[in-house]
Amino acid sequence: MLLAIDVGNTNIVLGVIDGEKLLVSGRLSTNIKATDEEYAIKLHAFFALHKIEGIDGAIISSVVPALNGTLKRAVSIVTGAAAMIVGPGVKTGLSIKIDDPAQLGADLVVGAVAAKEKYPLPAVIFDLGTATTASVLDQDGNFLGGIITTGVKTSLNALATGTALLPQIDIAAPKNVIGTNSVDSMKSGAVIGTACMLDGFIDRFEAQLGSKATVIVTGGLGKSIAKNCTHDVIFDDDLLIDGLRIIYEKNK
Repeated sequence: MLLAIDVGNTNIVLGVIDGEKLLVSGRLSTNIKATDEEYAIKLHAFFALHKIEGIDGAIISSVVPALNGTLKRAVSIVTGAAAMIVGPGVKTGLSIKIDDPAQLGADLVVGAVAAKEKYPLPAVIFDLGTATTASVLDQDGNFLGGIITTGVKTSLNALATGTALLPQIDIAAPKNVIGTNSVDSMKSGAVIGTACMLDGFIDRFEAQLGSKATVIVTGGLGKSIAKNCTHDVIFDDDLLIDGLRIIYEKNK
């Protein structure tokens, strides 16, 4: 069985895969100060909770480089497996057409690899987490580029901490677009506003591509946003876990 780990700035997503089947997934809080042993304890508890045994391979993608060694050692402590880390020298099968391919984050690579394998091309992948990113693949599966902007929760945190009267809120769509109180107005701005932004980018991406695209939304905040888009979008919560599995198989 394969342990796939996607390290984000806020959360670490874990997936245990048997063949092509995702058996179980979960999330840990990203803590750059945690030690090898602390992460080993969390992994051990995760496996015990879900009655998982027999991990013989592991792969890690990370946007927090300082945790790469820590997590690799933690995986080794618990499973004995030497985790593969997505980065230079790892085969992905992805042709990257941006100005400096070395700048492309591992999470964007992994998501693009999965989208290329799973969905019709061209494709647009929106990943909604600490940051909101979009990746664009052309008809031949080439990675053309995308956008990076502030994440939904990051924006709301800035709004709540930078104002005297606005509170922290849950990220959920209000009943009506026109908010009649501060909380609903913030929800409308965050959720409906982000959905409108995605819709606008889809129009512009498709205009540049010259054709319709398959649109995939993933990330911890993706589900609430996806169902408020006016375009047809696919919510795929396991996109990056699938991408990690595909990359692992290419390099095994």
